[in-house]
This record gives sequence, structure tokens and C-alpha cells, in this order.
Amino acid sequence: MMFRRSVVTALIVACAFLPQLGLAADKIKVGVLHSLSGTMAISETTLKDTVLMMVEEQNKAGGLLGKELEAVVVDPASDWPLFAEKMRELIEVHEVDVVFGCWTSVSRKSVLPVVEELNGLLFYPVQYEGEESSKNVFYTGAAPNQQAIPAVDYLMNEVGAERWVLAGTDYVYPRTTNKILESYLKQKGVAEEDIMINYTPFGHSDWQTIVSDIKSFGSAGKKTAVVSTINGDANVPFYKELGNQGISAEDIPVVAFSVGEEELSGIDTAPLVGHLAAWNYFMSAESEENDKFIDAWHEFIENDERVTNDPMEATYIGFKMWAEAVTTAGTTEVDKVRSAMYGIEVPNLTGGTAVMNTNHHLSKPVLIGEIQDDGQFDIVWSTDGEVVGDAWTDWLPESKVIIADWTDPIKCGNYNTETKKCSGQNF
Repeated sequence: MMFRRSVVTALIVACAFLPQLGLAADKIKVGVLHSLSGTMAISETTLKDTVLMMVEEQNKAGGLLGKELEAVVVDPASDWPLFAEKMRELIEVHEVDVVFGCWTSVSRKSVLPVVEELNGLLFYPVQYEGEESSKNVFYTGAAPNQQAIPAVDYLMNEVGAERWVLAGTDYVYPRTTNKILESYLKQKGVAEEDIMINYTPFGHSDWQTIVSDIKSFGSAGKKTAVVSTINGDANVPFYKELGNQGISAEDIPVVAFSVGEEELSGIDTAPLVGHLAAWNYFMSAESEENDKFIDAWHEFIENDERVTNDPMEATYIGFKMWAEAVTTAGTTEVDKVRSAMYGIEVPNLTGGTAVMNTNHHLSKPVLIGEIQDDGQFDIVWSTDGEVVGDAWTDWLPESKVIIADWTDPIKCGNYNTETKKCSGQNF
């Protein structure tokens, strides 16, 4: 009798859990793959919070397909191989329907084989070096023609720069971007001796010798500018050392591709005033959509002092597009969502419209901002409208002949227009 009673009790307990299990299975899971510790936490933690805000807003609006969204957050800890492990965990163990994540290109390259093998879906929200188009990734950050090239044009045409320091962190994004920029500058008539290239490791802190070299390089009688692809917390001592050695923005202006409002928040911006950054969004942009976004962010984060930045906007746009594609497709199935993404338009936060193109890159405006003493940016230049992201640069001969188009008849991210062959991943 005791045995039978125990069995009945166990069955009752099991049955009590069934509705909860059913509810869990009925949720749409959103993976969040951003470093919450390590050298990149200074930049990536905010993007984790942005995804959580978007999930909360979507749930308040009724979720998607009648289901509640659930965020699954993991911490790859600025450890590039760990990104791949965490991506596999998100897809295989947690069975997420989509992933928003990565910052550095080395982290994206790390997860790429995994997300392609498992046919996952990644939205990558940060500027990068291009030279890639995966069917499993949507790139909502800037390609080089949407940031690096326009920034150099601005320095060349508006500032009169003739000598160039290409300073970056030592990994794939700075090295590939600088390869493109070096080729571009030489095709614009810049001599090799007027280009200085320097790389430092992640988290680099001793900038005295390098800044001294930059100062010496800039004393040759030609206007000199620094194009910075320095990433993460190394930016703080870099700019501090510029100030220590008396290098002002009037002397040698720096245009940065990885310094935004979040990186400037809470530090002494006095040495940075007048230096520049190139992005597709600044918090200071005047638009109704931006006002709403900032208000929503402050309400969610419960801190009116918290800033917004470009990768946050790219995350916002990617999430909005994914939600619309899921609604259109009527499913979270990756292949169907991908097909529904093409041509989707959502308002960006600068007053224009973001469009997802068939090469998996957005159309985005390009803005140049000047750092102010309050850590914000004064927008000093912008394109007339949106620029279509180019997956493969026109400034490297081996890339100039490559295009990406994931629709018929090409269906390829690496199609050679001369050989008429796809040498990369395709359907």
C-alpha cells in the first residue's frame, strides 16, 4: 500500500510540473552572447542590457507569434575560444531561436563555424572589417565603406591630413581594416613613408613610447591624423597619454572607430575634447525615434545618466528586423526567417530608415562626431542619406571582384564575378 501511495504521489507531482514544462517549451528563446567580464566588458555589458530591454518591450507588446520571449544570457568573458563554446551551448543546450552577440571580429570569427554548422542565426551589432558574408549572420554594424573610408575622406578633405597613423589593437578587425585603408590611401596618392602602422595587444596600458613615436611622426611639417582601431579599455590610457604629451586635437586629430559614449562615460574627457569618432549613430542625434529610445533606455536601466551609443542602435535595429521577420514568416525557423529579412525597413534612430540588403548588411548613414567635454559628440558631418553596406571592399584587388547576394540566382556570400563561381558558403 505504501509503495502504491508513493507512486501516486510521484505521478501527481510530475503532472503538476507538466504545464510549466509546456510553458517553457512554448517560449521563444533569445540568446545573448556578450562579454560581461574581461577587457571587452567595458563595451559589451551595455549590449546585453539592450537586448534585455528589447525582450522586455516585445513581451509587453504581446511577445511574438503568441509566445513570450525569454533571454538566455551567457558570459564568454572576453575569451575568444570560449565564444565558440558558449554559442554551441546556446544553440544545442538552451535551444535558442536567435543570438544577439559578439563585439570583436575575433569573437565573431570564433563562433562562425559553430553557427553555420548548427544553422543558427546571429545578429552582429558592431562595426567590422567586412570581407565576409555568412548566410547565418546579419551584420547590423558598419562595413568599412560605412565608417572607415568616409572617416579618412573627412580627414583628408576637411582637415587636410597628409600623414597617417593607423593605430589598432592586434587582431583581425584592425589589421584587415588597416590593410584596406593603406591600399585606399596609396590609391589616393599618399606615399608609403607618410603611413605609420602600429598594433598593440588587448588591454595595453603603457602608451608612452608609442605616443612619443606618433608625436615625432607628426612633426615632419605635414598635417598628421591618427585613425584608431584601438578596442576596449586600452583607449583610456591611450587618450590620457596623448594629453600627457600635449598632443591636442588641433595638433594631431584622432578619429576612432571603437570609442563611443559608453567608453567615454565616467572618465575625464578633457584630453579627448576635439578628437573625433566615426559611427552611424550618436546619442546627440535629433529625432523623435532617438528621444523615445533614450527615454526607454533610462526607464529600463533606472538611471537617467546612462548613455546610448552606436552598437546599441545596431542591436535595436537588428532586434526590430528579426521580430518583423519572425512575424512575417510565422515561425522562428532560421531558413524562413532569413528569407523574410530581405528588404525589411525599420526607422533608425537618426531620422532615416534602415534597410536590410540581400548581402546581409544594412543601409546606414555615416556620421562624424567631435568629442565634447561632457562625453557627448557634436555631429560635424554626415552623409546625405543611407549608404549601402559593402560586404567586400572595392579597395583590395582580390575583393573588388567578389560580391555577396543570398537571393536567386547567386545565393552566395563569396561570389567571384570573373570566374562566376562561389568560393565560400552557399545554400
